[in-house]
Order: sequence, then C-alpha cells, then structure tokens
Amino acid sequence: MSIATRRGDDGTTGLLNGGRVPKDHPRIEALGAFDELNVEIGAARMLAGDQEARELLRAIQSSLVAVMGEVAGTGEEDSGKARRRYARLAQEDLDRLDKALEALESRAPHMEGWATPGGTPEALALDRARVAARRAERRLVAQTGGGGGVRPLLMQWTNRLSDVLWLMARAAEPRD
Repeated sequence: MSIATRRGDDGTTGLLNGGRVPKDHPRIEALGAFDELNVEIGAARMLAGDQEARELLRAIQSSLVAVMGEVAGTGEEDSGKARRRYARLAQEDLDRLDKALEALESRAPHMEGWATPGGTPEALALDRARVAARRAERRLVAQTGGGGGVRPLLMQWTNRLSDVLWLMARAAEPRD
C-alpha cells in the first residue's frame, strides 16, 4: 500500500474518525503545529547533554502522540467512530512536567530581562522547541475558538511544556 493515496489532491485530508476536512481546517493546523513541535523536541533530544534531559524529552514525545491523537479526534467526541484508539493524555503526563519544572526551577540561574537564544546548540534547539510549543498552544486554542471543547488537561500540559523547555534551554546555556 502506498502512502500516496491521492485522496488529498482536492485539498482535503482524512481524520482518524473517517471524516474529511480542508487541509487548512483549524484542527489540521493544530495537528501540524504539534507535529512540528515533535520534530523540534526530537532535535533537542538529539543534542541534549545529559541522560536525564534526553529521557524527559523522550517522555514528552510520547505524550505528544497522545495529544495529537486527541486533537485528531479520537476522543469521546467521536462516539467510537475512530478507526484506531490512541492513548489519551493522562494526569501523570502533566505531573511529569510539574515535577521537571520544580526540579529545573530549584537549580535555575536567576535571570532578569529577556533570554538571548543561541548560547549553545542544545539551548537553541530547546528554545526552538519552546516557540513551537507556544505555536501549538495557540493553534489548540484556535481550533475551538478560545479553548472550549478541548480537555483542560491538554491546555494545561501544552502551557506547562513551554515553561519546562524554557528552563531546560537556560540550564543548557553556558554560565557567565
């Protein structure tokens, strides 16, 4: 079976529940933003200098798969129409980010003003992931006109993720 189905030649794409929407539909914009975020986190993971950071970033990527499944419409709102059941984001995914946030803040350098990305390749990759997370968050909100209809856990997780990535980037910069 080829990946090129040609069904999208008319400017539409398929959802996991079997429906089709235009490729510029807010749901597809959100999915695309989370897909880009997953790539950026993969790049940051590749450059991460320590095992703990790599493990956290890998866990975040696993959580992203669950987020993308929900955004694609595999949740309860599809009344079981989805062709495949994907894992849903769980409270433990948010708890993992909160725990990482607490640990990073406990050892973060005091900063005043704006950070200047680019101190190291690892820090730059983490900052790129952070801005991708914020873009994905905006697309998630836009998909439902202000966030209504999206499980609050998805909004909380996505918001917290960018904070974690910001702190990871600062930790990866050289100390002056």
